[in-house]
Amino acid sequence: MSYRETVQYLYGLQQHGIKFGLDNITGLLSALHNPHKTFPSVHIAGTNGKGSTAAIIASLLQGAGLRVGLFTSPHLVSFTERIRISGKQITEHDVIQLAEEVREFVSQSAGFSPTFFEVVTAMALLYFKRKKTDIAVIEVGMGGRLDATNILTPEVSVITNISFDHKEFLGRTLGEIAFEKAGIIKKGIPVVASIQEPEAKAVIEKRAEEEEAELFFYDSDFSADMKKEDFTGITFDYSDNDIIIRDLLLPLAGVHQMQNASVAIKAATIALRKNTVTRGDGDAGRRSTVVSPGLRVSASPRQEIIEWIRSGLASTKWPGRLEFISEKPPVVIDGAHNPAAAAALAQALKRTFLEKYKKIIMILGIMNDKDIEGIMEPLLPLASHIICTAPAGSRAARAEKLAAAAASLGFHTVRATRTVKEALDCAIQLAMTHDPSPIPPPLILVTGSFYTTGEAKEVLGQKGVLGGLRE
Repeated sequence: MSYRETVQYLYGLQQHGIKFGLDNITGLLSALHNPHKTFPSVHIAGTNGKGSTAAIIASLLQGAGLRVGLFTSPHLVSFTERIRISGKQITEHDVIQLAEEVREFVSQSAGFSPTFFEVVTAMALLYFKRKKTDIAVIEVGMGGRLDATNILTPEVSVITNISFDHKEFLGRTLGEIAFEKAGIIKKGIPVVASIQEPEAKAVIEKRAEEEEAELFFYDSDFSADMKKEDFTGITFDYSDNDIIIRDLLLPLAGVHQMQNASVAIKAATIALRKNTVTRGDGDAGRRSTVVSPGLRVSASPRQEIIEWIRSGLASTKWPGRLEFISEKPPVVIDGAHNPAAAAALAQALKRTFLEKYKKIIMILGIMNDKDIEGIMEPLLPLASHIICTAPAGSRAARAEKLAAAAASLGFHTVRATRTVKEALDCAIQLAMTHDPSPIPPPLILVTGSFYTTGEAKEVLGQKGVLGGLRE
């Protein structure tokens, strides 16, 4: 198969829909000789922030000198974004090879119909084994308890902010959703969690107690203080036990990233402190044990820890989250696709971006099954112009539906376009004809869905293969 045919095959597996449970992934990984048992891992669930947190953890572990696998979803432009080792995306050749192996097993197994996500999870785990990763950072696809990634027994489990999303699959109450997310907690495995609503926190605490898992909450067991924030990133102090690390720089914008970074630091130090992680030497396979870097250690190792934390944070790259994809005119994308994420985006815009950019031209493209009004409510008051659009794909809400939702919230001067390209063309034209008195020109913000932001990247020059397929 060519790479294009391979991606088509993988997305063809979506005909099997979404299946919750570990039977398929267990059988698939067993046939592949259980690659997930050959390396340690960090497992991450949550509603918002889990992708950013995963990327930061991976960067921190790389800063400590490890060869780190990273598995995330969805992608923005190219399928290869999902599977990385030490920041480098999997090659198209390796995607073809891994998919062929899995396809051969599936074709020989009567009645076995794994889903897209199950197959891609298996491919990632097999890839990490073959490339001799020292540790892998694995993001849950949806939920946690019955997600294919829950086949793992990690060094540490991470639960980021829990809010309402995928209610048709995970439950209608915060407690029900938290129950699914907390399902990644394993017997005796430490857990690091973001600040949670009381209902969600109680569920996590109960599960951790049942599994005898040590539990660390942000702002209770470790914390951070913001020092500086702007549209290029944040600078903050991190506190844990008797140590304070000052003036840490993270090149991701938004005050919410301070919590994500703090959770990542705590999780990364736990993963290394367990003293089971080894350092590899490329594909040569030479291994040596990493010094156990708990935070309560002697002065010399402690300084080394501070330096890899500082280096790892500063090197973090995570596209699609308040990311500038154009400077002239200024265009920023953010994949906020539920009310909590939209509120965090609105806060970041008010605290940083509006100091420089006095006007925001907002392009919104939202999936039909999302809380459209809930996403719009915190964002629309910040916009000088609102353009509704629909990215490619059957799940996208029609632009007219979004415009009607905006009108119901009191915003009647809204433009509707058929495509993301038309929306960008319209926004750029508006930016070029703005009143020249405010300097710089208006900021164009593209948000509402990773489908929308990914398509915007393609329109502005980043080409993928079958880019309309992203989940």
